[in-house]
Amino acid sequence: MSSPLILVNFKSYREGAGNAAGQIGSAAELVMQESGVTIGVAPQFVELHPFCKHYEIPVYAQHIDAVEGAFTGRIPAFTVRAAGCVGSLINHSERRLTIAEIEACVEAAKFNHLESVVCTNNVAVSAAAAAFLPTYVAIEPPELIGSGISVTKADPDIIKNSVAAVKRISPDVKVLCGAGIQSGECVKTAIDFGADGVLLASSVVKAKDPEAVLRDLVSLL
Repeated sequence: MSSPLILVNFKSYREGAGNAAGQIGSAAELVMQESGVTIGVAPQFVELHPFCKHYEIPVYAQHIDAVEGAFTGRIPAFTVRAAGCVGSLINHSERRLTIAEIEACVEAAKFNHLESVVCTNNVAVSAAAAAFLPTYVAIEPPELIGSGISVTKADPDIIKNSVAAVKRISPDVKVLCGAGIQSGECVKTAIDFGADGVLLASSVVKAKDPEAVLRDLVSLL
């Protein structure tokens, strides 16, 4: 069985930039090496190439655009791949896309040999996203993101039902869950509910000691 994925999104937090970002990257690399649990990071765009060069951890973009050519200010999938990333988030609740755009971005990711992590907000959207056959569907109730209240306790059925809905579409599509994830107990519960890992942000990025939080997150796996 493959390792669960713990994917840390740095968002646009000040705590996830510059030297602070490097400290998180180093902590993720160390904990991943010691635990054997896969810890991926989604740093800010200016950090992508340095992270891919300096750390032996999976690096994901926070977004891609299904474009190339004369599109100023966009993020073509091939540039993310060229930077050394293994994949990208798509349709995060803070960077919403239309269904057509989601499909196009998943296809762009596949064409450029990138993993795709399509974020969804409910069971129906999880099923719809699974139909595009991304690598992962990441279910995150928006009202719980950054709340400090874990989805594993506040809404366990959305995890169980999303896993069931996705697997009915394709057993090959993996499921992450997010929103309020903050401890090893949260991660263990998500895995017990059928998820293949978790997506989280502030509990690691804003922590005074990211390494200690990461150690806790993998402690029950």
